[in-house]
Amino acid sequence: MIQLRDYQVKGSEDAAAILLKRKIVYLAWEVRCGKTLTAFATLQKVGADRCLFVTKKKAIPSIQKDAELIGFDAECVNYESLHKVKERFKYIVIDEAHCIGAFPKPSLRAKQLRAIIDQNTYLILLSGTPSPESFSQLFHQFWVHPLSPFAQYGNFYKWAKVFVNVGVKYIGTGQTTNDYSNAKYKDIAMFTKPLMLTYTQQQAGFTQQIIEDILVVPLQKSTYKLIKAVKDHGIYEGKTDVILADTGVKQQSKVHQLCSGTVITENGVHIVDNTKVRAIIRKFTRRKIAIFTVYQAEMDMVKELIPNCVSTPEAFNADPTATFVGQIRSSREGVNLSSADCLVYLNIEFSSLSYIQGRDRATTKDRTTPPEVWFIMSEGGIESDIYNTVMKKQDYTLKHFKKWKAPTSES
Repeated sequence: MIQLRDYQVKGSEDAAAILLKRKIVYLAWEVRCGKTLTAFATLQKVGADRCLFVTKKKAIPSIQKDAELIGFDAECVNYESLHKVKERFKYIVIDEAHCIGAFPKPSLRAKQLRAIIDQNTYLILLSGTPSPESFSQLFHQFWVHPLSPFAQYGNFYKWAKVFVNVGVKYIGTGQTTNDYSNAKYKDIAMFTKPLMLTYTQQQAGFTQQIIEDILVVPLQKSTYKLIKAVKDHGIYEGKTDVILADTGVKQQSKVHQLCSGTVITENGVHIVDNTKVRAIIRKFTRRKIAIFTVYQAEMDMVKELIPNCVSTPEAFNADPTATFVGQIRSSREGVNLSSADCLVYLNIEFSSLSYIQGRDRATTKDRTTPPEVWFIMSEGGIESDIYNTVMKKQDYTLKHFKKWKAPTSES
């Protein structure tokens, strides 16, 4: 049996009191503060001996390990397998709950959860970033339970009339739609604060602050030629293949790929420039690193040049010679890479959530040296533009991309 930290014991006591009274509690603790063990301790305090634990696929081994340590029976399921859940559970934990916060319409995940939750269900929501882009993301997280604090409003649109300053945003070529992102936090908090417990890394006693740095790498001249052709003309025609980007979204995606050395052409996927990976090898020799990629082809490129690459946190933390490589979208949440000296972003996603959550994967309370997070950026490339956007907790959109100017091979 594991010994919980004092703040986890107190947190589980507070959470249990809320759960017994309201049937819903939200542990909005910052990442790496020990939400999972605290959730299990909370369930034990309300008399539960078994629960359904919904999480991301890569996090399941870690969740199961925590359940064993505290002596709790957790049936773990990833979001993609929710449709397979037929049993009715009295106690349910939703990990990374922000991922069911899509609006204005509920996501499939939210609908599937709502179908297996009734008014007798005791629900624990977990997230270090409950509303990373907008407070409107909170509505459907609570909506999955019939006793949501917003139940009287029925659906998001009725709720938005009270809690959102509805605006207008442009989509596509001059078309507009309602923008529901400007939610009124103070009004929302009156309903949510009684159900939410917060805790920061600083309160938990974390002493090592993340060191964030950038390594700028000049790409091959031929790569810049491809990038400029795609950005300026939407097409590059080679002798045997074509890079076609006939919409703004495709242009953004192709440029993003090329800036890290890969591209999807009309005939397949190609590695065109491994400069970034070679720069990582030179920079981080004799250091234990975890590499985040965006595209599968980037993972393949890393594995071709770096020996002993592993794709699970368990294998990485157990082997001092291993290098972790994983796509940031599947590795940013619920994954422990605390044995890494450095987290290295080969590329950076358009999502601010991937930046916020991914950079904390090597953070732990017991760490004695500061975790380093490195972003490998092509000289003149799109990555710095993305970085400067997501740092402000904004997603990088087509609007941002249109303002970006492609470098020339001579720059």
